[in-house]
Order: sequence, then structure tokens, then C-alpha cells
Amino acid sequence: MKKIYLCSPHMGGGEMKYVQEAFDSNWVAPLGPNVDGFERELCNAVGAKHVAALSSGTAAIHLSLILLGVKPGDYVIGTSFTFSATVNPIAYLGATPVLVDSEAETWNMDPELLEKAIRGLKSDPPAGGLRSEGPGRMPNAIVVAHLYGMPARMKEIMAVADKYGIPVVEDAAEALGSEYMGRRVGCNSRFGILSFNGNKIITTSGGGALISDDAAMIERARFLATQARDPAPHYQHSEIGYNYRMSNVVAGVGRGQLEVLNLRVRQHREFNAWYRELLRDVPGVTFQSEPSSDFYSNFWLTCIVIDPAVAVTDREKLRLAFEAAHIESRPLWKPMHLQPVFAGCPAYVNGTSERLFENGLCLPSGSNIDEEGRERIAEVLKKVFKV
Repeated sequence: MKKIYLCSPHMGGGEMKYVQEAFDSNWVAPLGPNVDGFERELCNAVGAKHVAALSSGTAAIHLSLILLGVKPGDYVIGTSFTFSATVNPIAYLGATPVLVDSEAETWNMDPELLEKAIRGLKSDPPAGGLRSEGPGRMPNAIVVAHLYGMPARMKEIMAVADKYGIPVVEDAAEALGSEYMGRRVGCNSRFGILSFNGNKIITTSGGGALISDDAAMIERARFLATQARDPAPHYQHSEIGYNYRMSNVVAGVGRGQLEVLNLRVRQHREFNAWYRELLRDVPGVTFQSEPSSDFYSNFWLTCIVIDPAVAVTDREKLRLAFEAAHIESRPLWKPMHLQPVFAGCPAYVNGTSERLFENGLCLPSGSNIDEEGRERIAEVLKKVFKV
């Protein structure tokens, strides 16, 4: 039986013309016309003034923190309920992640808990809620993730950040095409991060981008991403650089994928609506949902929470039923404050992400899942939920 994946790459048909141009012109090395074109077209797609196309979203977060001056011994506040790539770059720089839990509606960083964390870090000794002794100083940055495509409460988060003068980085790796208050996510702060990994709403097979309205910062990001080579006829380096630039071939795939971005967002949102109708009358099942018209999610993944006290099943039984039918599903992210690698990091928690992790499941959400695939998914859901 053919396996149904959680969210597999979905080509739009226009990718090969750009890739073929790269081969025909021998622009197969890093940089080139496709990279320039992809950056221009990304600016138009997300409403940013400047974009640096990079090798991954993780590289983009790493560079953003370097540009913000994060150093060993600093503290950076990060979302706890996310994939580890949101937080790992903080550790790359020798800084300490300060992990902040989620609020219940969007599942993203809780603005009230964010302010509590900042106040705790400022106090000496730190205020209640901090799991280890704090530094008695301000954090150097805040990294906010837009989980599964759902925008975070950026108005409230930015109000807290601005109150204390802390720059914000938006990890929009899962949220390309999502909007908050009419503006594409990633454009509501100092820096935005995008990912084009193989399972994202559009893909370059692997790749990412750093977006900002600050031209000088993006130009510096490009410099650091190309090994920080000084302008000289020979190879000269006055500071540490990185091999983080996107290749011209990969950027060609991205240009073709951008042509179908709006279509993919519509398809993911339609699939989400299909699930909601299918499970509309099932007790104990709730969806990650847009709290108001200010929020517009790409619904990259459709995610549900199953209350085992009300529903006839639980998260793990449903996951295993999908697995037996050769259908991929996935538990929601295990919070970073529960991950062994971040044990001992300061953490402000309220129990929200832990409850979501215990009871939540990402349903197969690929835009290329056909009608036969949906019928197989529906069969499992109806059998498990007895509807």
C-alpha cells in the first residue's frame, strides 16, 4: 500500500525551466541569477524590503543572532513549544536559551509569560518561575516561532519587547504565506526567518531565508554567509564567516515553487476545512484555530488535540492506527524545556505546551494527497472515533 506522508514535496511544474537555465548557463555553483531572482521574488511574496537566500532556516536564525550581537554568556528568550532548530542557534553562540511557554489559543509564545521572564531575568535573585538562577540583566533577543503556520500574538509580544528595548526575531519557518493583521508573518519585527525544507509549504529541497527591512543588516548577512571574505584579490578573512548561501540550482527550484505559493496556501486551508467538517461532531477533539480575523494561518499542518477523558480514543492510539494503515502522522512538538539537551536552562512554564504535547497530533496535510488518500485517512478516523 502506498504510504501517505505527513507533508511531502509538491512540485508546481515551473521549477525545471529555472533549473535548466542554471545548467544551460553553467550557473551550478553557489550564487547566480536564480539567487538574485529568488530574493527579489521573495521580497514581493512576503512584503519584505530585503532578503538573503540561505542554506537553511537554521542558518538564518544563527545569522540573525550574530547580527544582533549575541555573545557567549548572553541570554536569549525563545519559544519552548517548537522544533529544536528555533533554539539550537542560541547554543551555537554560547548563549543560554530562556524558554517561554505558550498561550492556549494560538499555541505560540505567551506574551504575559514573556514579560514575566524578562522581569525575572532583570531581578537579582530572579523572580519566581525561573528554574535556575538568572543573570540579573536583560536578554539580548527574543526568538518567537509561528507554530504550524499559526501567527503568534505579535502585537502583544512586540509591545513587551519594545517596552524593554529587546529586538525580536520571528521564526516563520512553518508559516510562509500566513498573515497577522494583514501583513505576512516575518515582517513584524527586526528579522524574519523562512525555511524551504522538504516538508514545508513550498520547498527548495533544503534552504532558508533571512528577511528584514534593514538593507545594511541583510548585506552583512550575505557577507557572513559567504565565508566573510574581505574585498581583496586574494583570499583574506578578518572575521569568522559561514558557508550559508543558497546555490543557484536550489534557488531555481524556489522560483518555480513561489509561482504556486498562494495556491498551496489555499490547498492547505481547504484540507484543514475538510478535516474540521469530518470531525465536526466528534466529542473531545479540538483544532488549532485562528483566534480572530487578525490571524490568517497557512495551516501548513492541520493539528488536533484529543481529550482522552471525553473522546473514545487518545493521541497515541490514533497515531498507531494511522501507522498501521501506512499513513504518517506525528505528535506535536515536545517542548524544549522537556528536552534533555536543554535541561537546566531557565524556563517559564504554565503547562500549556506539555498538555498539547501529551494529547496533540499533526494530521497528514500535504497538498498533493489525492482523493483516494483522503478516503484512506477518513476511513482510519471514522474507525478510531467510531463515527
